[in-house]
Amino acid sequence: MPRPTPFDLVFAPTAGERFPKIRAALAAARRDATDRDAFLMDREAVLLLRELRPDEGLGEGMDQLAALAHHAYVLWDAGLVTVEVPPEQLAGLLAPDPQAVEPGETPAAHYARFPERRIWARPIAGEPAEPLDGCFVHATLAGDLRVLGIFGLHPERMGFSVVEAEGPRPAPLAREDGTPLFSPTLPGGAAARLYSLVGGEELLELGWRISAGAVQWTR
Repeated sequence: MPRPTPFDLVFAPTAGERFPKIRAALAAARRDATDRDAFLMDREAVLLLRELRPDEGLGEGMDQLAALAHHAYVLWDAGLVTVEVPPEQLAGLLAPDPQAVEPGETPAAHYARFPERRIWARPIAGEPAEPLDGCFVHATLAGDLRVLGIFGLHPERMGFSVVEAEGPRPAPLAREDGTPLFSPTLPGGAAARLYSLVGGEELLELGWRISAGAVQWTR
């Protein structure tokens, strides 16, 4: 059975009704799909967020819900492109010197999905590590990249964790402890061939790497 994406689980039931109206409103206002402020000011987007918000509210999590909804809309507007990273190519993608990729046209927006339970992070400080299912990726009009990591996605779990990073490609990164970028921080992680994300800059770097290679993995 194919793995469902966050879009499938959360937005598929309402996207057909809500998203065309948002697209029409943004087009009438001559605003780009990636303009988050314009998206969040649209009436249909506001109604969508109200539908998704739990009865007890979200507090600071409202920003994360807004980011998720906007990424989902941009993905839909660009044609719902999914990028699947093959397990045998994950090591090359996360190597200190990543493999060169064939040039090609990068999708305007995509959801990049990684092999299950191979990349881990702590999206919530002080809480257990969670596996990265994938990340929403799109470029802004300024040329920066927005990356929304989706952690802990599981059919038996209600909800999942999200972390967003945005910006130009980071300068060459180095961890404070001297370990290689993306190297595992979980006990036994190296033997299990796991990887870890430490901080938002590593998530952003991952987004840039996956964006560069997206054309070869797009389905």
